[in-house]
Amino acid sequence: MLDSLLALGGLVLLRDSVEWEGRSLLKALVKKSALCGEQVHILGCEVSEEEFREGFDSDINNRLVYHDFFRDPLNWSKTEEAFPGGPLGALRAMCKRTDPVPVTIALDSLSWLLLRLPCTTLCQVLHAVSHQDSCPGDSSSVGKVSVLGLLHEELHGPGPVGALSSLAQTEVTLGGTMGQASAHILCRRPRQRPTDQTQWFSILPDFSLDLQEGPSVESQPYSDPHIPPVDPTTHLTFNLHLSKKEREARDSLILPFQFSSENTKSSLLRQQALLRPRPGQATSHIFYEPDAYDDLDQEDPDDDLDI
Repeated sequence: MLDSLLALGGLVLLRDSVEWEGRSLLKALVKKSALCGEQVHILGCEVSEEEFREGFDSDINNRLVYHDFFRDPLNWSKTEEAFPGGPLGALRAMCKRTDPVPVTIALDSLSWLLLRLPCTTLCQVLHAVSHQDSCPGDSSSVGKVSVLGLLHEELHGPGPVGALSSLAQTEVTLGGTMGQASAHILCRRPRQRPTDQTQWFSILPDFSLDLQEGPSVESQPYSDPHIPPVDPTTHLTFNLHLSKKEREARDSLILPFQFSSENTKSSLLRQQALLRPRPGQATSHIFYEPDAYDDLDQEDPDDDLDI
């Protein structure tokens, strides 16, 4: 499923962490899009163009359209090739495209944009870009648009991360165990139930995606050897187990309304004493007087419910 993310289109959110970086996966998906013949636009904000292109061969680099916002993000040099509105201006320009060729837009990174732009503005632009191929009433044949957004979620609070998460059609959360990387993929589609899957993978030196099987050894919860294990039954106010003496006392106990067949005479006498009142023993009675709202019709007991 990891190798077919771009076929789904929409916003694909790559959520990485300090331990498991996501730029390698972003570059692997960019390479796959370029090999599929799609137009690939890179909005580079976090690293230089040379660093991002490093590891790609000349064929892949020639297919990438790189928008460099790392060197001069505010366009102080007033170059002609720079978009006047910065990264948002570049995204808004892509909303006006009418090309039927599929397009992949890689944002490196969403965190850089989110730290410098209002969250609502960024979400509105991302929604417009990722849904331009499904606008109702639009008769123009616009190709599929996939937006790859790299998000360092440890840099942001739950509000911005939740907003981007609700906007994304696909979320890829990177993790791993025993030195092997994994991607937890959550896909949301209209009128369909969300699906989730965990895919194990590795990135080759040429940024090819190598899908793998999960670890053969069942992963165990992490335990610190310096911290002694805690017994959860140490401070209970009751016993979970009975001693031999307590078990014998429980088995020999005869309940008040339990009539044993082993001692028939004593059992019968005790049963008669419970069921038949002794002479002079006070008895109780229940007096019932129905009121106007009581329903005594046995054929239709629910006629008072006005169904």
